[in-house]
Amino acid sequence: MTTSNFNSSITDQEIYAKLTAIFHQIFEDGTIVLRPETSQSDIAGWDSFSNASLIAAIEKEFAVRFRTAELQTLQSVRGFVDLILAKLPSHG
Repeated sequence: MTTSNFNSSITDQEIYAKLTAIFHQIFEDGTIVLRPETSQSDIAGWDSFSNASLIAAIEKEFAVRFRTAELQTLQSVRGFVDLILAKLPSHG
């Protein structure tokens, strides 16, 4: 995946599309469909090791950095989307 330059018009839908591609790659499962409420318990193989890979891929794709405290509060994919939006220069 390549790091993208984002502008102020990025939508939740575009973030979900990028996150879906990341999840497909990390979990090697092209059938994963992300919803706001999707959580770790919904995806087979989403453990602490894959979570580290997932976070690294998300940070790279969106050119953002997450703090440990921020990650500890995440309960769902919606949390990732909200955190990404808050960290994008045009939104946060």
